[in-house]
Amino acid sequence: MQNSLYVALSGQVSVQRRLETIANNVANMNTAGFRADAVRFEEQVAKAGDNSLSFVTSGAEYVSRRPGPLTRTDNRLDVAIQGEGWFAISQKGQTVYTRDGRFQLSENGSLQNVNGAQVLDAGGAPIQLNPDGGEPAISGDGMISQNGRQTGAIGLFELDSAANLSRAGSSGFTSDIPGTAVLDFTTNGVVQGAVEGSNVNPIEEMTRLIAVTRNFDQVANEVNKSESSVEDAIKALGSSA
Repeated sequence: MQNSLYVALSGQVSVQRRLETIANNVANMNTAGFRADAVRFEEQVAKAGDNSLSFVTSGAEYVSRRPGPLTRTDNRLDVAIQGEGWFAISQKGQTVYTRDGRFQLSENGSLQNVNGAQVLDAGGAPIQLNPDGGEPAISGDGMISQNGRQTGAIGLFELDSAANLSRAGSSGFTSDIPGTAVLDFTTNGVVQGAVEGSNVNPIEEMTRLIAVTRNFDQVANEVNKSESSVEDAIKALGSSA
């Protein structure tokens, strides 16, 4: 009887983890460059005497890397990525990768994101433009020109598919495997005057939320049944004693 309770509890923990992930995705469906979280569950088999018990793990989170929709803004410092690349910014001494290309120019010409973090070039150095050099023109390979003169280049980086990404802000990630600079711009590049939106599909997330909520109720019922069985057994043993 206790075994069934443990199995039901493991299911309840996994469903709760999925609910939290869905809630966070829905809350960020309008966040520029946001990448949705997903949870991967695995079966874990344990021996209990002559029997085998099947538990579900608490789940391993991973980041969905599918692209989000591009919205035209016509802002000269808004830049969206086409392909699998990532921008790099310097944030609190760390290199953070993001798809949020809403950039701005500081008074001294430093190219920054909306939170004031410096945008990096392909070599990992901060990008410095001429604050009086006129509006920047950004080509598909990230090259920045002012009045026809090249003044910098936005770095674009590829992240290994095996890299573990940890959130650093709403749309940023640190990676345990450093990104490598994109050199081939046939399938990767940037678009000036556009912003990439969140890759959260609200309809899919709401459908999942309904299904997971039902699963949570089912698992909760199983927990209640197991507890009732234990209580009945205790009463029966107590009366026989």
